[in-house]
Amino acid sequence: MKILFYIRRAKVNANNLCPLTCRITNECQRKEFSTGIFMNPDYWNASKQKAHPPNKENTQINTQLSLIKQEINQAFLFLQVQEKDFDVDDIYRQYKGENIKHEKSIMEVFHLHITKQEKLIGISTTKVSVAKFYQTQVHVKSFIKYKYNKSDYLLKDMTMAFITEFEFYLKAEKQFKQNTVHKTIQRLKQIVKLAVGLDHLTKDPFLLYKNRKPKKQVVFLSKEELETLETHQFASERLQQVADMFIFCCYTGLAYTEMANLKVSDIQTGYDSNKWIHIHRQKTKRDYDIPLLSKAESILNKYRTETRLLPVITNQKFNSYLKEIADIVGITKTLTHHIGRKTFASTILLYNDVPMEIVSELLGHSEIGITQQHYAKVVKKKIGEQMSKLNSKLK
Repeated sequence: MKILFYIRRAKVNANNLCPLTCRITNECQRKEFSTGIFMNPDYWNASKQKAHPPNKENTQINTQLSLIKQEINQAFLFLQVQEKDFDVDDIYRQYKGENIKHEKSIMEVFHLHITKQEKLIGISTTKVSVAKFYQTQVHVKSFIKYKYNKSDYLLKDMTMAFITEFEFYLKAEKQFKQNTVHKTIQRLKQIVKLAVGLDHLTKDPFLLYKNRKPKKQVVFLSKEELETLETHQFASERLQQVADMFIFCCYTGLAYTEMANLKVSDIQTGYDSNKWIHIHRQKTKRDYDIPLLSKAESILNKYRTETRLLPVITNQKFNSYLKEIADIVGITKTLTHHIGRKTFASTILLYNDVPMEIVSELLGHSEIGITQQHYAKVVKKKIGEQMSKLNSKLK
């Protein structure tokens, strides 16, 4: 906690005196209040936090400021001894001798969660995950302002109606797609569950609410589209590099982060004397291995240097160049890096009769259910093709 006094020089009373304001800062939250002290602005020394030079009037002001600071510190220590969560408003209330509020607000729990998660970056979470909670906090705050004309909302007042109205707001006002709406509400649900776990909320408003997960169609390149991409020679060196890297992902299934961080030491000789890519997947926090197919290996040999295996390019630029590549070769699908991963799972593995459990392992999924959920339609299509072949043989 920090205590700062500052003078409001823009506000001058009839006696040409300016008010002194106190600011309490605790865990990045601020609370400002008037001390009730007015003084000559020329006598305020901001760096020393006192009135100067010494005289009867300035000494009295410094004594008052010292007393305020002492009482705020006492309030802070009192709340620390209670071993309960408190915020900067609670410190101010304790200093003023007011009752500490027991009802927490949604923004306070967001702040508590994000503060803790920031300390776990690199341990059990990532900057991207924390940034998404910041983003969700902004959306919830803007909804509260839009719907209730408030800057915050007490948890005790939260019902399922709050959630359904928030969902409608994201769709109608923000015009988010269903997947973004689903993810945003999913993160709000985590915050509410935290509030329930900390006894800030007696009843979970999500209890009867169903967060509909959108059914996503798996988009991937067909065998013919992949061959078209492989055989085309691009005039631009940068486009050729991106095309090669995308093809590499089509034969390895690496996500962007794993591809971008691929090192020479990640290529290892396996138990079968063949080359494998040994990867630690950040998303699932687990290691997995992928066989280095010949087409993927030839791309690595093309770009290998002493320090890196592939050229360096940001995800944003990578996807931007892929759109150009698609236009040039006549692929109508919106190409992104992730489609390379889906092409590996579908066209390279499943359409070549690789079992689902092996596909799940090669994709580095935490459980086979995730793979089945995403690629069930691909499997059904494959079954349909096999049944058609069988039917033609039986005729």
